[in-house]
Amino acid sequence: MKAECISRGEPRLFWIKSSYSSEEGGECVEVAACPHRIHVRDSKDTARPGLAVGPDTWDLFVVYAVDQIN
Repeated sequence: MKAECISRGEPRLFWIKSSYSSEEGGECVEVAACPHRIHVRDSKDTARPGLAVGPDTWDLFVVYAVDQIN
């Protein structure tokens, strides 16, 4: 996933851990944003491949997720 950002002249990915993640287990997610991709990975196993989607797809996902909470 780093290659996606680096190839576009961006610095290395800066991963942000979900505020809902904890060291006690459960669903742990990290996100890193680039101009053309949003990267998502499992924070408990960062060596595994993650997922990268375009900004429009990410926006749709966030709207859907918020709707599920409300």
